[in-house]
Amino acid sequence: MKRTTACFCLALLTGISWAQPPAELAPLLDGQGEASKAWRFVGFPKKSADLPPSRFEPGEVDHKPGLKVSTDASYGTWVQAWNGPAPERLQWRWRLDEPLAGGKRAPDLLAKSGDDAALKVCVMFEHPLDSVPFIERTVLRIARSVSGENLPAATVCYIWDSAGPAPRQGVNPYTRRVRFISLQGRNSPLTRWTSESRDVAQDFATLFADELPQGARTPRAELPPVTTVLIGADSDNTASQSVGWVTDLRWVP
Repeated sequence: MKRTTACFCLALLTGISWAQPPAELAPLLDGQGEASKAWRFVGFPKKSADLPPSRFEPGEVDHKPGLKVSTDASYGTWVQAWNGPAPERLQWRWRLDEPLAGGKRAPDLLAKSGDDAALKVCVMFEHPLDSVPFIERTVLRIARSVSGENLPAATVCYIWDSAGPAPRQGVNPYTRRVRFISLQGRNSPLTRWTSESRDVAQDFATLFADELPQGARTPRAELPPVTTVLIGADSDNTASQSVGWVTDLRWVP
């Protein structure tokens, strides 16, 4: 399925509430083991209703509660609005039980035909438009006008790559407004919980270095605020399937 910049960004934002959130990220599961109401599913716009949604379900694996994330030629995100400067670190645990497989094409994060991820954790930033290159800024303004949404100018995604090496940094093949770091890759062990801890502000400064003031020595003070945190999974381009889990996603001050 071909995705334009406007459609890609709108899919991430459709239905998101922009009310001022609490300082902490809400847990993925509530005290009864159900999905927290602070998180919500966001898929593609209605005109793409024929695209199946990826599934985000509360569950337990190896005696550990978490959010089960499944794809089947599908797309979806699990989203929480969160406004403020990036805390020191974002931490979470995840595991991939079934990597992307059984599709018509091989996954490839750098190609439109294979741009799928079985698991990803993304952070959106309120990046100022005057920092965005002219052509991309124009496209983004048009997309914002057409969608009626304040589409993000910068998104950092941490990806579990089923097919590529890790670690690796790159740019989404559909839009340079989304840049990624693959933390786990094709040789990472499956069916085992793995812990991650990232300095999101520093990762933003690294991935979007070309759009920050030259010679900035204190990137955290120069960086835009965070607007949204999300978990994603998609297999629509490759028509494949996958199963993974995420738990304990939280800011660490």
